[in-house]
Amino acid sequence: MKEQTEIRTRDGSCPVSVFHPAGAGPWPAVIFCMDGLGIRPALFDMAERLAESGYVVLLPDFFYRAGPHEPLDPKVVLGSPDGRKALAPLLASITQPLAAQDAAAFFDYLDERKDVKGKKVGTTGYCMGGGISLTLAGHYPDRVAAAASFHGGNLATDLPTSPHLLAPKIKAEVYVAGADKDNSYPVEMEKRLDKALTDAGVKHRCEIYPEALHGWTMKDFPVYNEAAAERHWRELTALYARTLN
Repeated sequence: MKEQTEIRTRDGSCPVSVFHPAGAGPWPAVIFCMDGLGIRPALFDMAERLAESGYVVLLPDFFYRAGPHEPLDPKVVLGSPDGRKALAPLLASITQPLAAQDAAAFFDYLDERKDVKGKKVGTTGYCMGGGISLTLAGHYPDRVAAAASFHGGNLATDLPTSPHLLAPKIKAEVYVAGADKDNSYPVEMEKRLDKALTDAGVKHRCEIYPEALHGWTMKDFPVYNEAAAERHWRELTALYARTLN
């Protein structure tokens, strides 16, 4: 079951897709944080699959500040300089702090839905959404019970907005799966993130999937890896089963 709506935030109106199982519910809620290629059919398929596991899945378009835009084709974006040029203003329109700001409106929306069970939610994110997922856990520790990142990049940097700096505030259980040989999440960064979470006493697991390249979960990417993608689904649904149900 899919719904299309818009949620009013401090900066405008954010288009949101909502997926949920058939029936009246209620079910726990999940915020699905998109990757850097934005909202498109591949993400709808993923959100729908997650909803079928028993969750209300909120998929916001974090690029809304850039104005109306057509869905991007990864083959075009990744295959040409012009494609990457078209992506640049969209990526520039969102930061992790802005995403955290938006989430306040998302939580209000979920609180109003009668098919949502309880106040605790899960987050999951891909590519740039991985950092957003962890950021939401840090900014809303009393709401986020589980946070996952898959092939997320820049999770532990020297920037003041780096997600790893929020570790002392996180109460969620965290699962982070990195891509093998990923320049946006090298081994040194994984160790830095793992240490920050460990030092903060956060229940977590950080792993690297061998032979999986950045973007391996996305069926519309040339690096899609079915075995690694299925592993991601098993880990994600197990995380939510432990923490949300």
